[in-house]
Order: sequence, then C-alpha cells, then structure tokens
Amino acid sequence: MSQGHEEEVLARISKGLVYTESEAAFQAPRRRTEEIFEYNHTPPGETEKQRSLLVAIFGAVGERTVLLPPFHAGFGSNVHIGDDFFGNVNLTFVDDVDIRIGDGVMIAPSVTLTTTGHPVHPARRVDFGRFSEPIVIEDKVWIGSNVVVLPGVRIGYGSVIGAGSVVSRDIPPMTVAVGVPCRAVRPITDEDLAER
Repeated sequence: MSQGHEEEVLARISKGLVYTESEAAFQAPRRRTEEIFEYNHTPPGETEKQRSLLVAIFGAVGERTVLLPPFHAGFGSNVHIGDDFFGNVNLTFVDDVDIRIGDGVMIAPSVTLTTTGHPVHPARRVDFGRFSEPIVIEDKVWIGSNVVVLPGVRIGYGSVIGAGSVVSRDIPPMTVAVGVPCRAVRPITDEDLAER
C-alpha cells in the first residue's frame, strides 16, 4: 500500500467517514496486544513491571495510574490517560482513534469506551466497514459500572455518569447524567458537598 493511499485513508478516518479493515491494515503495528496480554497476567505485586507495561501500551499515561486487570484495547496506543486515574476491572477501550482521559478520572467495572461504530446498511459493513470518532473525558469525571460511551462523545469536567448508561451525546461539565440514552438530570452543586 502506498504512502499516498495510507494518507487518504487516515484523512477519511479523521473525518469520521467509513473505512474498511483492509484499508486500515497498515496501522496493525500500532496494536499493543502482546503487552496488554502480559499486563493482564502480571502478578499484582509487580507494580514496577505493571507501570512499565502501561507506558509501553498507552499513547500517554499519567502519574499515580491504577488500572485493575483485566482490561482490553484494540490498539492501546491511541489511549491517553492523565494523572490520578483509577480504572476498575474489565475496562474496554475500542481505540481505533484517540481516547483522551483527563486527570482525576474514576471508571467503575465493565465500562466500554468505543470510538468506533458500523454503518446501518449491511452492504456498507463488508470487510468490517466502520467509522471512528474520538472520545474525550475531561478531568474529575466519574463513570459508573457497565456504562458504554459511544464515538465522538465529550464528557465535561466533574460530571458523573450513572451505572448502566449509554452515552451517545456530549455531557456538560458538573452534571449528573443517567439513562439509555444518557441525559443530564441535574447539575452538581455545593449542596452535594454534604451528601454521599
């Protein structure tokens, strides 16, 4: 595949247009599958090895990162994590394009962050046709168990996403949002300082 063709495919991907598995195959060396497997099988006491593997897997990883195994990622190299991150078990990154996570983010068990979807019409899904849009999770966000965040979503600073939600649109900062589809239900205020 020529460099010009690769640039054309990358341009389509960046615009959120449909592309196929064969067209994107040149990106395979960016997948960190072996390192992810090794991380998921590293004994919990080997914290230095875990840290070095996270640095090798992710595009960026901040200080004081806790990621409980197992986790899964399509690439790993397209995930960028800030400082003071906590990710619980069974976190899945479908990171065909960037997932950017800010500082102080907490993610509960069995959450999926997927930058990629597939066309509705089956003829457009030939050769695993798909589209990808980046996800941004701003600082201090808390995401509850079994949440799915879909392509192109930005979750604003300090927001809380309730367990089981499917986040298909942007969530404003300092908001409690829940449901399928996920919707903002109320702002987070100083009154919440006195509550659990």
